[in-house]
Amino acid sequence: MIISILGCGWLGLPLAEQLRDDRHTINGSTTTEDKLQVLKGKSIRPFYIKLDPDLNSNADPSFWDAHLLILNIPPGRNRKDVQSFHRHQIEEVVNQVTDSPIKKVIFISSTSVYPAQPGIVAEADATPGQAARPSGNALLEAEQLLRKQTDFNTIILRFGGLYGYKRHPITHLAGRKNLDGGSAPVNLIHRDDCTGIIKKVIKSDIAGGTFNAVSDGHPPKSMYYPAAAKAFGYEPPTYKQDEAENGNKIVSNSKLKKQLGYKFKYPNPMDF
Repeated sequence: MIISILGCGWLGLPLAEQLRDDRHTINGSTTTEDKLQVLKGKSIRPFYIKLDPDLNSNADPSFWDAHLLILNIPPGRNRKDVQSFHRHQIEEVVNQVTDSPIKKVIFISSTSVYPAQPGIVAEADATPGQAARPSGNALLEAEQLLRKQTDFNTIILRFGGLYGYKRHPITHLAGRKNLDGGSAPVNLIHRDDCTGIIKKVIKSDIAGGTFNAVSDGHPPKSMYYPAAAKAFGYEPPTYKQDEAENGNKIVSNSKLKKQLGYKFKYPNPMDF
């Protein structure tokens, strides 16, 4: 199978290597010209592709000559125009895919599409315009745009907070004092499980659908992040003791496990 991966970064590159090892032909894109040689050296066909938000005029159209596209371009959190910018990016991709042999798209979304409300949330609980952050609303709009296409099928994977391989949210929290939300559960997923789930989807006969991809365990932040800080040698953050139980959201992964039969390599972030 020929698989194109739009976005060969922290997640996309190791995924490309694993799929290459599974004897797929991989087209990999980067927005950094220096990285083209890195991809080539890993036997991944390199493509320089930027969506700013228009597709760069010198993009090689053979990138889209594939059976499957893995679309991994998250919206920038700090952009004031994040929704319109990301919508334009996705529209550019849709135009290319519509005129290509690609019949299936795996879109990497996020659990940031859910509102900041307590309780267990499932895939149907995301409401347009009600996400906790503008970037979440941008992703929801992108999901809707892809889902309504008839020239190809789309599978949406809503990943939780990503960690693993020198990337961990504790690096942004270390040493911070008197933080809110200590009782709120974490909704995280290890990179190995991200790649495992994507590979499971590729091997399955699922034509479409939306799936939360979050580890089974949801320890509270006030327990998890100080423990992570100790494990990685950082100053632990501290949390307020008396707080309201607001936003204690647990993202359910039951649909993923039931329909895909996926078993997590890292079911609890505390184990890692």
